[in-house]
Amino acid sequence: MGATRTGLSIFWPDDGLDEGPIMLQKTCDIGPDETLGDVYFNKLFPMGVDAMLEGLDLVKAGIIIKHDQRLDDGSYESWFGKAAAEIDWSKPVNEIYNIIRAANPAPGAWTTLNGEEVKIYDSALVDGTGTAGEVVAVSDDGVTVQANGGRILIKRVRPANSGKISAIEWVSAAGINTGTKLGS
Repeated sequence: MGATRTGLSIFWPDDGLDEGPIMLQKTCDIGPDETLGDVYFNKLFPMGVDAMLEGLDLVKAGIIIKHDQRLDDGSYESWFGKAAAEIDWSKPVNEIYNIIRAANPAPGAWTTLNGEEVKIYDSALVDGTGTAGEVVAVSDDGVTVQANGGRILIKRVRPANSGKISAIEWVSAAGINTGTKLGS
């Protein structure tokens, strides 16, 4: 959602939800075009495995680290569900792009075409102005849709009752062309 860093904590569980004392923490950068899947599978998961092994080595060596969490200084981030993944094409283009990145691979950012839900996965930012939600270009690269302050090039989608397909396959199957309106 626009953050440039993330991380993980290894902590001692207690009766609260993620509230126990912290043993160790690790951080990593989030690239401007990375998706949730990129960050999780390429950074957080391997870093988490290494952190667990580091924590086990500390415990085996008799080094017990317990830093209190400052719960008032942080917040619990709940699940990023379907409601948060809905695209409002009138929103700022960077906000839409971040929603698409945050929802890829799950739950999938989504919009509608003729009342049918379409999930959007791979995309890119593009400059341009026009009417929010309107398809402004169809090319071999994908479908370009206008947002507030810029455009989104949609590269991969999942139409209702289908698997993930390229945007070009979707264009052919759904009859999309310049001027088609997405969203409600």
